[in-house]
Amino acid sequence: MLFFLGKINNLVPGSFAEEFSNGYLLGELLHKYGLQDDFNKFSQSRIASAKLNNFSLLEPTLHLLDVQFNENVAQDIMMGQHGAATKLLYELYIALEKKRKTKLTAVAMEAMRPTAPARLKSIGSVLYQERLKSLTPRQADLQLQQVSEHFEMKSKAMEDKIARIHISEQQKVQKLREEQRAQDIEKHRIGRRRQNEIMARIQAAIIQVPKPRPNHTIKAIEAQKLLKKKREAEDTYKEINKFEKSIAGNLSAKLQVPTLETTAQTATELLNIYSDDEYVRKIQKRLEEDMFAREQREKRRRKMLVEQLIAHEAQEEAYREEQLIYRLMRQSQQERRIAVQLMHVRHEKEVLRQNRIYREKQYEDRRLKEFQKALDREAALAKQEKIDCEEQTIKERERHEKIAVGRAQARYKKHYSICWEVIDQIIDLSTKVGEYRILTNNKIPLKLMCDWKEFFFNGKPIYEQASVQPLPNERSPEQLLEMNKMNLLDEKDYGEYKSMTGEWCLTEDNSEYKPPRNNNILGHVLRRLMEIFYPPKPKSSLPVFPSFPIKGCILGKLFSGKTTCVKFLEKVCNIQVLSVDTLVQKAIQAFLKNEMKCEHSVISQEAENSVKQNEVSIFINFCFGYHREKRVTCKEKILFNCQCHEHSEHFSLTCSFNCTLPQLSVRAQLGAASQKLLKKGKSIPDELLVAILLEAINQTPPEMGWILDGFPMTINQAKLFEKAYTGVDPDEAQAEDMNPGKLSLVTDPRAPNKPPVSLPAFDVSVLLDISDTTVLKRMASLKCEFPTTLNKEDNNQNSDAEILEEKIDLVRDQVLHRISGFLDTWPKLENWFSVHHNILVKVNAETEESLVCEAVKEILVGEIAKKQNRSKLFCSAQEKSPGKKPLPVTSQDLVPPIPVTQPPIEPGSHGWIYVDEPLPKEISDFLVPYWENIENAYVNTIKAILRCLRDEQHSIIYYLADVRKNFQDYLKRPDLKQEFVSQWQSDFNSIADDLREDEETKAELHQRVTDLRDLLWDICDKRREEAEQERTDIMNDGWLLDHKGLAINHFFSLMQVEVDRFQDTKRLLHDYYRAMEGKIPTDDSQDFTRLPLLDIIDIEQKEDQNKSRRIPLVSSKLPLPETNTAKLKNRGTLLKSVKDENSSENVAAAFGKDENLISDTWQTAVTAVSDMVRNSKDCEGDYFSAGLPSTVPVVEVSPVPLTSEELKKQELTLKIQQEYFAALKHEEEATKSRLELIKEKALAYIEELTVKAEEAYKDMEKWLGARFLAEMSSVEKLIEIGRHHIECSSKIQYEMTLEETDFFLSSDVKVIPDPVPSPHVPQVETSESGTLTISQLNTFHKQFLQVAPKGFIYKKVFIDIFIDLINLNLGTNYLPDAWMNLTLPDLQNLTSAFTVNSELIDWRRFLLAAAQPWPVPSLTQLLKTLRIFKSIDVGGSGLVTQERYMQVGLWFTGNEDLNSTKGCTEPLPFDRLGHLIKFFFSLFADTRQDPALFNYTEMLLYFAAHSDPVEGVYRALSIAAGTYIHRKEESSLVCGVKYLSKILENSRVCSEEGVILSVTNEGPLIEDESEVLNYTGEGKISLATLLKVFHDGACTDEDNHRFSSSEKEGRYDKHFIKIYKELDAEDLTPIPVEFLLKHPFIQDLINGYQEYKLIFRVKIYLPLN
Repeated sequence: MLFFLGKINNLVPGSFAEEFSNGYLLGELLHKYGLQDDFNKFSQSRIASAKLNNFSLLEPTLHLLDVQFNENVAQDIMMGQHGAATKLLYELYIALEKKRKTKLTAVAMEAMRPTAPARLKSIGSVLYQERLKSLTPRQADLQLQQVSEHFEMKSKAMEDKIARIHISEQQKVQKLREEQRAQDIEKHRIGRRRQNEIMARIQAAIIQVPKPRPNHTIKAIEAQKLLKKKREAEDTYKEINKFEKSIAGNLSAKLQVPTLETTAQTATELLNIYSDDEYVRKIQKRLEEDMFAREQREKRRRKMLVEQLIAHEAQEEAYREEQLIYRLMRQSQQERRIAVQLMHVRHEKEVLRQNRIYREKQYEDRRLKEFQKALDREAALAKQEKIDCEEQTIKERERHEKIAVGRAQARYKKHYSICWEVIDQIIDLSTKVGEYRILTNNKIPLKLMCDWKEFFFNGKPIYEQASVQPLPNERSPEQLLEMNKMNLLDEKDYGEYKSMTGEWCLTEDNSEYKPPRNNNILGHVLRRLMEIFYPPKPKSSLPVFPSFPIKGCILGKLFSGKTTCVKFLEKVCNIQVLSVDTLVQKAIQAFLKNEMKCEHSVISQEAENSVKQNEVSIFINFCFGYHREKRVTCKEKILFNCQCHEHSEHFSLTCSFNCTLPQLSVRAQLGAASQKLLKKGKSIPDELLVAILLEAINQTPPEMGWILDGFPMTINQAKLFEKAYTGVDPDEAQAEDMNPGKLSLVTDPRAPNKPPVSLPAFDVSVLLDISDTTVLKRMASLKCEFPTTLNKEDNNQNSDAEILEEKIDLVRDQVLHRISGFLDTWPKLENWFSVHHNILVKVNAETEESLVCEAVKEILVGEIAKKQNRSKLFCSAQEKSPGKKPLPVTSQDLVPPIPVTQPPIEPGSHGWIYVDEPLPKEISDFLVPYWENIENAYVNTIKAILRCLRDEQHSIIYYLADVRKNFQDYLKRPDLKQEFVSQWQSDFNSIADDLREDEETKAELHQRVTDLRDLLWDICDKRREEAEQERTDIMNDGWLLDHKGLAINHFFSLMQVEVDRFQDTKRLLHDYYRAMEGKIPTDDSQDFTRLPLLDIIDIEQKEDQNKSRRIPLVSSKLPLPETNTAKLKNRGTLLKSVKDENSSENVAAAFGKDENLISDTWQTAVTAVSDMVRNSKDCEGDYFSAGLPSTVPVVEVSPVPLTSEELKKQELTLKIQQEYFAALKHEEEATKSRLELIKEKALAYIEELTVKAEEAYKDMEKWLGARFLAEMSSVEKLIEIGRHHIECSSKIQYEMTLEETDFFLSSDVKVIPDPVPSPHVPQVETSESGTLTISQLNTFHKQFLQVAPKGFIYKKVFIDIFIDLINLNLGTNYLPDAWMNLTLPDLQNLTSAFTVNSELIDWRRFLLAAAQPWPVPSLTQLLKTLRIFKSIDVGGSGLVTQERYMQVGLWFTGNEDLNSTKGCTEPLPFDRLGHLIKFFFSLFADTRQDPALFNYTEMLLYFAAHSDPVEGVYRALSIAAGTYIHRKEESSLVCGVKYLSKILENSRVCSEEGVILSVTNEGPLIEDESEVLNYTGEGKISLATLLKVFHDGACTDEDNHRFSSSEKEGRYDKHFIKIYKELDAEDLTPIPVEFLLKHPFIQDLINGYQEYKLIFRVKIYLPLN
């Protein structure tokens, strides 16, 4: 039964009823046995309709098997009744066993059924279906029932829950009742007790006067007491006697005489005892005990008597006291009544008090209940408020996330745009470099690379965006960008020119020329003129603040912990904390309290400055320190009287120091201004906030230091505070660099340095860094904690709590706005504190509060220590260097000359004292604009000239590149050579074939070839001459001469600029020093020097410009020799003359002329400068000598005495002369050095231009010669081919092509058509020596596929098919002739060879043997084929299509010599191997699928067969594992010798009758060791793969004709599972093949397995007669 159930797939053990309840597994079981053809209609679902469908389909099949099955059985199985499915399966097992024994198919069983019962069965099936439908509930009803059951269970659970709740409530009520009852009982008991106490007190208060007792009563009582005492004494005596008797009894019992039996022994013992001293000791001990007992009894007796006496005395004492009280408290009857009434009144009061207490307790209970209800209500409200707060927090968090996402997207877009711009610039730079590499032959000038780098580093586009020539009035953004680029390069080039760096750096040859030094004298002169013309602005006095140990601020977002940190610092570090909110509130409170000034000033200087009317931009602020984004423009005057003037859009506060409150303190005045602004609903401006902070700082003790809490919040506040605290305006400091009095060409080393940069207002700025999410979390926690803290406050703090609640609500509403505001303003503040001042320190504020406070404390302590060290170093440095600055000397300070022995001081040196005589105002007004014009003209002209040089460089590169490209294109121009070649080829092929062997014809053809060669050579010569003429025209177009002239003119213009600068500087110095002497400046008699330029304009344009020309021109043309000016008629002579003209000697001569021209112009400029200096010395020397008296007479006469004024004037004149000539000398040297640099750069530029042009001309000459030689070579190849075909007497079949410099035969174009080949005889396959042809194999395959599509067939059926084919073979050619005479014994012998331990035949194995001969593969070939198939099987399904199969092929291919036939009439040999490859695909493919799929692993397992079956098993295992498995020697046992001898015997017998089975191989398959190593590895094999290798004929496939072998099915699976578990593969995972082969069962199985034994040939011979 278990084996029968093993056929069911997906069966879970232990769940028979549930798995079989839908009928799907029953249908699958019947389908596996071929009885349920409509299995595809079955459904695996468990709904009612699926079950009804499945059991309706099962009913006919089960009735066909005579299995008892009706609607009741189906209902029981569907309902999962225990035993129903098992009973049906058992009956089905019996029926299937009967069917297997009868060997009937479903069709046969259906056909064998009688007609009438079959019709009844069909009617019964219909009734069965109807009844089954009626019995089976609908799925909707089942679902409804499930829903109802679900709800019933739910309702039942709810009822149980309600019942439990009701019972618990009843128990609570009962418990409350019991507690109430217990309380009532307790109250009743307490009441009764109190009543009893009251009554007892009343009774005790009642004084009763007892009557005197009679005497006989007293005597009786005394007698009774005596009697009682006697009785007690008697009782005591009796007890003592009783005790003594008990003691005596015990002793007598011990001394009794023993029995007769032990008399002798006892006597001996007594004798021993009495004879010993022990007896005496016992007697003594007993006597001592008796004495001790008597003493104890006596003591007890005395004690009892003493107690009785004491009690009697106490009783007597009490009696005496009662008598005494009675006697002392005698009173009347009226007093007793009054006492009773008083007691009653007291009792009533007590009752009233108890009632009042009870009512108060009730009231208190009621209040407690109401308070508890109120608490519950408040708790519910608080809970609801908490939920609302959480929802609000979630909404705010979502809003914040949206804002954060928007900011992140904006940052991403910005970053993306920046990256995109950078990448775009990199690409542009790369493409520009590549473009210029092509243009310059990989020789890009360094200047261009530097310019492109400048564009790249400054973020400018490298390619031109728009044209700026001519520049329109309205410029587009692209043109503005181009102008910026141009200005950028102009500034760069001018900077290099001015500093003589970069391109204008001095060469090694001119290293002795150093860059000119600064002209200190000229710098001093110009600085003095600038100071006179631009007087410095008076500087305001800086505010004075004491030196604090620390000045800092703590910044951060909302809820970052700023206030907590500053409070901690205030306690620990003794630092004054300044909060803007607190200071504003204190200022307003001071105003409200009329705080008068004591030692405060009325108002600070900053407040006075803020009095002035100005336009300010303020934020509307509802919480003092926090700003909104709305702005209001206002006119503000800080006023401190209480008068307010309101306008429509402005508010003004008037300030008057003569107001009605002149005695208010500064803080009160600021508070008044703040209050007025706040009353109007406006925010406090930043200026007022800064003033309040400064006032607080002024009041801070110098030894404490201060720190700001959350200020500044904007960059405007930071700058205002910086300006107010340090007195330096940051904006004005940045604008000072652009002042009009700044010098650019010279500097004065003695100019006063810039004032030292003042220290920043803050020593340190701490940022408490916190994320937005943490801010929202802290805000949410504050919302949740505030109601709980509010409930704990007292009634006196209600107002403060309300204010705090309002603030929290306000913060709650503004949190997102304030976060956004901080994120908007913080980048500028971060730049201000980190870049400008470098004082920003960031602290992670998301950690614990204590850690954050300690971190901030460490920062401040460290900063205080640093500041103290800096102050100490500064003080020590000041003590060491107290130098003084020398003052300028005027004419009043000059003294008469005193002979000094020291060397003279050079003018302009450090020790030189300049002459600073007073100057007229007109001189500075004239000379300063004059010098500014000189500077502007000098800078702008140089920039323009350098820009022209840049443009000239670009034009040169583009021109030379265009010349190269155009000349190459000119060389590739088309010609007529191909037409002549085609005409010659057509004439050559038109000659008849019989004339080609004639010698005269060959000679004529050779002559034609010679003529063609001469014609082609003439064309080549002509093209060469034209190219040379083109090159000559390019060289003579005058471009080089013109551009050299332009470049020389540019450099001449630079020289002219330097000369003009010198002339203008000389004139300025001349006028300055004459003005200091008090004389009027005179015009220079000498005109300005003009350097000549090259004349590069045409003759027609010269005549038009001669009239307006101011600059002299020189000719730039070389005088041509007479041979060149004369007209030459001969072309060769002309070309020769042109070559001579452009030869290297002429080029060198032209360059020498240019060099001489540049040198001459440079010499002219230098000479002009020297002449101007010399002339000025002569003129000025004469002038100065004429103005001086003759101090040195020729003849010694009596000296004329000079006054002190004349001596001072003489000394001043000499000093002025020295300064003037020293300044001119310095300018002369600087000008000459710059002229020398310009000359060198001009020569280098002209030389470089000439070299580039020569290289271009040489390249053109080289290309022309190479082109001519290539064309001549191609012509020679053409002539050689033509002569070869003439000698061979054959036509030229393909077209001869002569393209430019290449010659080839075009195989795509045939001039002569190919002859039509005769058709081949079709391929015909013949059967040789009884071998089956491909068509016969296909016939067998079709027959077997129809009968047994799964691959296995019965022996009887196989023999019947052969007999039918033999009988029907007449005229059909189904079998070879040798197979026509096979008898039944022959066929039986044939089937026995392919049958092993089974009644079935694997017909695929038979067809493989019958298809031989085919190449038997080695194992490496099989593994290689397997690897190729797996490589194309991407999905790993193990199946491939026919197309992929034909692409891969097998280890052999078709015949390769099919086309090597002797003639077209002979038939081609038949490609049997190629057809076998196609046949193998059809043999192993699954044709049921479309397209047909081919299982390559299964096919290779068939080809793994070997003559040695053990070797075949190893080959199959190798294929299954995908790796080469070596066969060990000990496992290579000869296990089939007996069977092999039997086969050979059968073969021998069969050969006698006509059938030969060749089971021996022709030779061993030798494996290549190198190939074996490629497929060697650790192969693993799974259980499923192992079952595929060791398969039975019946258990591997799913054929319908294998019921007879069912007892063999699964023969190996249990053993294999056991083996895997023994090899530590509990989950049946793949294991290595090496471990598997070591198992004894596997070794025995391999040695006895015969399925992989290969039968090499099946041949049928005719019987011998």
